[in-house]
Amino acid sequence: MRKLTYYIATSLDGFIAGPDGEFDFFAFEGDLAAAILADYPETMPVHAREPLGIAEAANARFDTVLMGRATYEPALALGITSPYAHLRQYVFSRTLKQRDPAVEIVDGDPVEFVRELKRQDGMGIWLCGGATLAGQLVDEIDELVLKRYPVVLGSGIPLFHAPFTVTNFALTDSRVFNTGATISTYVQR
Repeated sequence: MRKLTYYIATSLDGFIAGPDGEFDFFAFEGDLAAAILADYPETMPVHAREPLGIAEAANARFDTVLMGRATYEPALALGITSPYAHLRQYVFSRTLKQRDPAVEIVDGDPVEFVRELKRQDGMGIWLCGGATLAGQLVDEIDELVLKRYPVVLGSGIPLFHAPFTVTNFALTDSRVFNTGATISTYVQR
């Protein structure tokens, strides 16, 4: 069975973006950038792959990406309708209309949709964001990979937006980088 991985950048205080969706304080540099390019090349959007020298890189972990509407909209604002053309792309929204045949808009239950994806053959499924979608899918997340940056935001978009519930994860790996960032991997218990 395929697994769902929530792979996301976060601040020390648990925010994945600022109050208006900004994320430019999550620097992509140094040994952290090298590790991401080596271990998660498929998480780089199409428009960045050639400049980063990974245009032809094979998918290492994922063949499918899931996004909420707010995660997809920054690409649309740049005129990019298929940000991860090297992956199967699904955007969960009840308001967006289909703009690109390579990106499927899903307006149904994300939990049932993910359960069906997990039953299909393929590589891992990457939950790219956002907080509301992650909150709906928290019980389906098999692996949580946090790129934690040494910044405190004070407010913004949280890692999960959901009603109070306790979901336990176990730490399986943690790496510290010269940038001060860490990548920590957790699995759901």
